[in-house]
Amino acid sequence: MLKIGLTGGIGSGKTTVARVFELLNVPVYYADEASKRLYHTDAALREAMVKHFGADVYKDDQLDRVRLAQLVFHAPEKLELLNSLVHPPTLRDAGQWMARQTAPYIIKEAALLFETGSAGQLDYIIGVTAPVHLRIKRVMDRDHISREQVQQRMDRQMDENIKMRLCDFIIHNDEQQMVIPQVLQLHSEFLEKAASATVQ
Repeated sequence: MLKIGLTGGIGSGKTTVARVFELLNVPVYYADEASKRLYHTDAALREAMVKHFGADVYKDDQLDRVRLAQLVFHAPEKLELLNSLVHPPTLRDAGQWMARQTAPYIIKEAALLFETGSAGQLDYIIGVTAPVHLRIKRVMDRDHISREQVQQRMDRQMDENIKMRLCDFIIHNDEQQMVIPQVLQLHSEFLEKAASATVQ
């Protein structure tokens, strides 16, 4: 079974691309959704969150994401701490999920594949890219935040050009090139690679 990573900067549309793969019956692991679940179900992570960020980071037995954002937004060291707490259980959860899959190939969708080192555990990486002005507009529309707030988020991510150079395949989600044909082409390639790997 091939393990394919899918990544891209904020607003690039990587989740949209992942949904297209799902329509082709490709299992997709969404790292962000998994981490949101693990904040509540992983006892060790929850204990660490309370220890480092205070008991009020959970409200009515739910993670108070607004409170957490206030704590880490302007504090790079606290954001780094948060990532160091949530990434190990998420990587573990992803590994367990992959072990249960039987498809020719699976996809792990995550914003921080390279930053967490998990890219090294995958066979190929797909990068989803889009022009900056489109990415900003998408996030403004989706999250109802200002251009400045989107730019601040983007500034905290790996440089888009560097990230795309590290990827094995690129999908252009620029509203000029259709995404579905690009996904279908990669789907065909991955099925072929998976089949040849099985033969070997």
